[in-house]
Amino acid sequence: MTAVIESSSTQVIPPYVSIDLTRKCQLQCSHCYNSSGPDGDHGTMSREDWIRVINQVAAIGAGEVRFIGGEPTMHPDGPRLVREALRLGLRVELFSNLVRIPDEWWGLFGQDGVSLATSYYSDDPDRHNAITGRRSHQRTRENIRRAVEDGIPIRVGIVDIADSQRVKEARNDLNSLGVARIHTDRIRAFGRGSQGQAPDISQLCGQCGTGRAAIGPNGAVSPCVMAHWLRVGNVHDSDVATILNGTAMAEANASIQAASRSLDCDPDGECSPGHPSGGCSPRT
Repeated sequence: MTAVIESSSTQVIPPYVSIDLTRKCQLQCSHCYNSSGPDGDHGTMSREDWIRVINQVAAIGAGEVRFIGGEPTMHPDGPRLVREALRLGLRVELFSNLVRIPDEWWGLFGQDGVSLATSYYSDDPDRHNAITGRRSHQRTRENIRRAVEDGIPIRVGIVDIADSQRVKEARNDLNSLGVARIHTDRIRAFGRGSQGQAPDISQLCGQCGTGRAAIGPNGAVSPCVMAHWLRVGNVHDSDVATILNGTAMAEANASIQAASRSLDCDPDGECSPGHPSGGCSPRT
């Protein structure tokens, strides 16, 4: 479990902050927790807004930023923001569907301090494509292979959606490509994955907001990317440190932790898609 690090002034210093850049994505995955897709947009955050936020994240002592979306490589300012994070000494992880990666991004992936994360659903192209809503399997698989061959650190998450998905075979396929970090999760009932149900806080891992936060394309701050509907402030109105140490974040954290305790949950302290599973729902 990741501990909350505090300075002498008791300021919360998160190990990482998720930069949730966009709701635009080439794919339209049936389980997408924030309903991203081709009709999504980049929100109200300008390049200058994001640069200001990344500088604030570095100033409070965070060690890493994780660019996610949507598909962060579709954001026109993405490369500039990654370079800014690296300039400030932050580690960078990019969570991409790896469907279409411009050459500029491949150049960034090869830099020290940068790693990749992606999702993979089946060794069978038709089953994989049925989940993503597009013929994406071949490109994603080829780019996973390229990342491994180029020595780029990569982790892959498999979301277990259907009995016919061939999750075991998908893991074996990733192993054959040389992927070492593979983790499995189940659908979270958020976004399209909720099938119209209201968000349920008990679907979270229990550690959202404990030493982490997410900042969305409209500037809204939430305890993690999975809890984008649980807003605790907005960087258009306040700085990152004030929001992380504010009453709304504390109350959200308390609610999340109370829900996890009610489930007799001992989570592993990781909230982002495809990370290692612990003993509590929604991990598998």
